[in-house]
Amino acid sequence: MLRICALFLCFLGFGYVQAQSERVLFLPEDQVIFNRLIQTGADVESGQIGELIVATGHKLLNTPYVAGTLEAHTPEILIVNLRGLDCTTFVENVLVVSGMRQDGQKEWDTYLRQLERLRYRDGIRDGYPSRLHYFTDWIRDNAKKGLVEDITQSLGGLPLEKRIDFMGTHPDLYPALSSEAYLKAVQKVEEELSDRVTYILPKEDVSKVENQIENGDIIALATSIEGLDVTHTGFAYRKKNGRLHLLHASTRGSVEISKAPLAEYLQGMKGNTGIIVVRPMQPKD
Repeated sequence: MLRICALFLCFLGFGYVQAQSERVLFLPEDQVIFNRLIQTGADVESGQIGELIVATGHKLLNTPYVAGTLEAHTPEILIVNLRGLDCTTFVENVLVVSGMRQDGQKEWDTYLRQLERLRYRDGIRDGYPSRLHYFTDWIRDNAKKGLVEDITQSLGGLPLEKRIDFMGTHPDLYPALSSEAYLKAVQKVEEELSDRVTYILPKEDVSKVENQIENGDIIALATSIEGLDVTHTGFAYRKKNGRLHLLHASTRGSVEISKAPLAEYLQGMKGNTGIIVVRPMQPKD
């Protein structure tokens, strides 16, 4: 998803310091937050991945929303920032930590390996184009790894063929694309994405099937914006009243739970055409 929860916001630079090795940047505070997130406790009884996702996501409530944190370094390295999250980095970090909690793993190095595997095509970090910038690309690649399953079609999603080319036609928004080689590599990915059919559940139909959407399912918001597939993402969260809400890093300012149920929330999203629903599986190291 272009990592574009706030596509038209300026990229914000963080004062990252180098740690560990050339392959990763983080601050000591990130390790402190990780250690808090990874701790098991009485917050989850079932041990199911969806329940762990919701519980882990709750631990990050009120974390500031920050756009563009992955654009802070060239060449491409693994950037860890748990102090400020956008919608995609929120999803990635919650998925990794929840999978580790389910598997009883607590090691920082394991977290780094799994985050890198989730974020990059085929799990291999090989320059800027290897990052899964478009969220439909992220879904397909991580489904191939066995980490998630796209269940949108089974919920009644409709096929959509759309030209995906926003990065390639707006390279000025992405400093790394000043490299002609990177630009051509990204455009090649866009060609492949444009040839694929994506299933979208129209937002008018969400209320009809919300009982089939589970706690912790990934909800990706499809868009009518030309050249884009998805502009926002988060997790399904079922409140005690039975209605689904969205647990997400909101451009309103921080990680939060939508006040309105998901079906009603979508109606207020300009340009939203529906959702893609993705079910997390147990990550394997």
